[in-house]
Amino acid sequence: MSINLESSVGQIATDHPLATRVFSRHNIDFCCGGGNSLKNVCEQAGLNTDTILAEIQNELSTTSDNDTQWDKESLPDLIDHILKIYHRPLDEELPRLEFMVRKVHDVHGDKNPKMFAELKQTYVDLKNELDAHMLKEEQILFPMIKGGNGSMAMGPVHVMQMEHDSAGAALKRMRQLTNNYQIPDEACNTWRALWSGLEAFEESLHQHIHLENNILFPRALNG
Repeated sequence: MSINLESSVGQIATDHPLATRVFSRHNIDFCCGGGNSLKNVCEQAGLNTDTILAEIQNELSTTSDNDTQWDKESLPDLIDHILKIYHRPLDEELPRLEFMVRKVHDVHGDKNPKMFAELKQTYVDLKNELDAHMLKEEQILFPMIKGGNGSMAMGPVHVMQMEHDSAGAALKRMRQLTNNYQIPDEACNTWRALWSGLEAFEESLHQHIHLENNILFPRALNG
C-alpha cells in the first residue's frame, strides 16, 4: 500500500476506509476538511507524516478490510446506507444527548458556568440544524439523486455542504470546550455518559459527512 502525501485526506478515506480510524485518533478532519492534503494536514497539526503513514499501514495490514468502498457502489445503495446507518439512529441519539446535556448543565453548571452554558447552546443549535438538514436531504436532495437528476442538484448540494461546514465547526468547538472529552474525576455517571456520547457522535458524524461530501455529492453532480 502506497499513499501519496499530496493526496487529500478525503480521497484517502474513500480509497482506504480503515484509514479513518487513524484520522479519528488524531482528530484529522477528513469530512469537511477532506480536500486538504495529508501532508498539509500533518504540518498544520504538528503530526509526523511517517508516523501517520505507519499507523494507516498497520490498520490496513492487520485488519481485514471488509468496509464497503462506497465509491464503487450504486448511488441509491449509498443513500440507503446513509439513511439506515446515520439518519435513523440520529432520530433517537440527538434527543438523548440533548436530555443529558441539559441535565448536566442544570446539575453541574455552577462548576464552570461559561463552559457548560456554551456547550449546551452549541449542541442544541447543532441538533436543530441537523434535524432540518436531514429533512431537506430526505425530502429534496436524495429523491433527486435517486431519480437520476443528481447533475441538476448543484444548488441543494451547495447548501448541504455549507451546513456540513457549520456542523463541523460545532463539533470542533464542543471538543475544545470539553478538553478533548477528558472526563473529570468529579463527573457523575450522566456527565461521563454525555462526554462519551458526544465523542461517539462526533466520530459518527464525521463518517456521515465524509460519505456525502467526498463520495455521494461529487458522483451525483457528475451524473
